[in-house]
Amino acid sequence: MTRLLEDALRKVGKLSEDEQNAIASQILETLADEEAWAKLLRKNPAKLRRLAEKALDEHRRGQTRPLDEIL
Repeated sequence: MTRLLEDALRKVGKLSEDEQNAIASQILETLADEEAWAKLLRKNPAKLRRLAEKALDEHRRGQTRPLDEIL
């Protein structure tokens, strides 16, 4: 386990049980999402290429914004 993750878990350990459960749920959901995407893209690598091409086309047409403007 990395030092950063150990530090994060120490800090989470100081929170209430409800807050710890909320963070744990978020982490587990993120990991499940990542695995689902990885599985999908392993089965169909062309899909990732199509998604990338679509994103680049949208960017070239000026239909994207920097993340710092959105967040």
